[in-house]
Amino acid sequence: MTQPQLQVALDQLALAEALQSLTLLAPHIDIIEAGTLLCCSVGMQAVRTLREAYPQHTLVADLKAADAGETMTRLAMDAGADWTTVICAAPLATIEKAHETAEEYGGEIQIELFGHWTLNDARDWQRIGIRQAIYHRGRDAQAKGQGWSATDLDLLRALADIGIAPSVTGGLDAQDLALFKGIPVRAFIAGRALYGAPEPAAAAQAFRQQIRQYWGQ
Repeated sequence: MTQPQLQVALDQLALAEALQSLTLLAPHIDIIEAGTLLCCSVGMQAVRTLREAYPQHTLVADLKAADAGETMTRLAMDAGADWTTVICAAPLATIEKAHETAEEYGGEIQIELFGHWTLNDARDWQRIGIRQAIYHRGRDAQAKGQGWSATDLDLLRALADIGIAPSVTGGLDAQDLALFKGIPVRAFIAGRALYGAPEPAAAAQAFRQQIRQYWGQ
């Protein structure tokens, strides 16, 4: 089983704050995400700046597109993103257009699993070429104290069986990773647990240690 990667979600509103976070975190992570809030705040300048500063990292533009799949994907990819996101509620035609456009750039589309979706939806996504999805608890769910359930874990396994590699996010800390042992997670995504930690590099190393422990070297 491939070892999961570690992704930081930069959801600050100020680009300078996001860049400051990366000065300590970048050596310890695999994937940099220009978060939805950051992209809404400063636009594709966030993606362009991150691409220029960190050319070796995989870069995600978390746009959560719901329509205009081609245009949204081109905006992200032209700015330097490797991957960008489409919300699961988007019409299949939008997802397919986004995927086709991403392929022109050698990039990928990730489906954001917010709200209602089914495994039949996932099969449709896989059929048109989608290979990644992001499974998470939103901030509102976290605020209500909703933890990771057996249903969550079963759905992650089902996605992997369909052929869609799931990434996991939503209030994760390093100790949560043990819950996902045995599941072929594409990446673990954390935001404030990394850049908001007293020692961000140490926080990233704690995630790394858990990944090594449960998925091997």
